[in-house]
This record gives sequence, C-alpha cells and structure tokens, in this order.
Amino acid sequence: MASGSILAKEVRRIVLEQSKRANVGHIGSALSIADIVAVLYGGAMRIDSPQEKDRDRFILSKGHAALSLYAALHLRGWLSKGDLDTFCGNASFLGVHPEHTLAGIDFSTGSLGQGLSIGAGVALASKLRSSSRRTFVLLSDAECNEGSCWEAITFAAHHALSNLVAIVDLNGQQAFGDTQDVLSMSPMAERWRAFKWDVHEVDGHDGEALLEAIESLDMSSGPPHVLIARTTFGKGVSYMERQLKWHYWPMSDIEYDNARAEVERA
Repeated sequence: MASGSILAKEVRRIVLEQSKRANVGHIGSALSIADIVAVLYGGAMRIDSPQEKDRDRFILSKGHAALSLYAALHLRGWLSKGDLDTFCGNASFLGVHPEHTLAGIDFSTGSLGQGLSIGAGVALASKLRSSSRRTFVLLSDAECNEGSCWEAITFAAHHALSNLVAIVDLNGQQAFGDTQDVLSMSPMAERWRAFKWDVHEVDGHDGEALLEAIESLDMSSGPPHVLIARTTFGKGVSYMERQLKWHYWPMSDIEYDNARAEVERA
C-alpha cells in the first residue's frame, strides 16, 4: 500500500473526479475524512479481504461522505474502476450513502446517529464470540447532537467494549451552519470522558499522528476508545474549506479544474 499521505491524496482525487462526473455534492464532508479513511484502509485496520471472517469492521456513520470510502475500497483493489464509475447511476450499488450489498461495506448507513449503536452491537458480538476483530466507527461531530449516540456511548462503556474505536470527525460544521451555533457540543472530549471512554485528541489530517494514536490503544481490556479528530471541512481545496455550500453543491467545470489542480500540487 502507498503511504498515508499519498493514499489520502488519491482519495481526494477520486472524490473530486467522481462527484464531478456524477454532478453531486457532499464534497466537503468526504474531503474532511480523507486522511482518516486513508489511515484506516492503509494499514491501521486488519482487513486482508472483505470476506475474511475475523477482519476488522468499519462503519461510516456519516454515510453522506461515502465517496471517500468508495475511493479507499477502489485503492485497496476491492472495487473496480468500472463499478466506481457507476457512482450515483441507475441500478448502481454506489449511492450517496453506502449500502451493504456492496463488497467491503458491512453495514448500510446514512440515517445519522445510528452508526455507533450498530458498532457497539458488533463489538459486543465480537467479545461474546472471543473474536479478535475490532470495530471502528467514524461519525461526525454534528451526529453527537443525536441522543441515540449517547445511548450507545453509555452502553459501550457499561460493557467495557475495549475493541470499539469511535472516531469523531470534528470539523465544526453541519448542513445548516456551524455546530456550535446549531447545538454546541463543546468541550467534546470532556463529554466523552464523562461517559467513561478512553479519549484521545488528534489532528485528523496528520496521518502519522492518527496511526500512532490507533496503535497505542489497548483493545483487549478496559473501556472503549474515541479519537477526537480535529478536521477542516473541505480539506485540500482552499475555496471549499469551511464553506457551508460544499455540503450539498456540485462543482462547475472551472471549480473542478481548480480543485483538481490544488490536490495534484499538494
């Protein structure tokens, strides 16, 4: 596999290419998690094959950022270029949100606030079966507005699900504004600590720091873990960064050319 930074660059390139080809949005959200997804699929997770029984499980709770996940599956060789090019096409399994009918997608997501509950159940099942697999759940900071998340957080801590890792994409934005204005969750780390999780704060665009944080976790005993990953919405494309319109809007030809050039220069 390529290094984390090279893999993240390729994820961003594919996100731009496919969103432009399909003329769909959710670009800023996908770019926000590109480095996280690159680290997970670049080696942090133990997955030799999507069919391997005891492989690590990944749940993209913020399902609207699925293009980054599709890019990672393609770069791992589990999703062909032909299939990737059907993104948002008729009869395609590659929708705006991931569907479990696609190889490499274990759980369909998109209804925000549900992914961590699924992950807690998967982690508990692994414990009960004495399986070595770990479960990683990537959720948005805005999802933490949902009460269902905190039910799952309470459940996971009660059952000491040390094989569960939540990663919060803390980009500070959601569909209708800044999270601190819609419903502030600050201080995020302290909230998770209050629910008895093992909390780590990290730069969500620093691949080495992300990998080091994951590798340092004791996933055999103790509490569940959460990485509070500070990120920038639209990371990698200067005119998209922290700009709310790129939650939904597609790119024009000129915007695409400029975005692609920036990513290529990085």
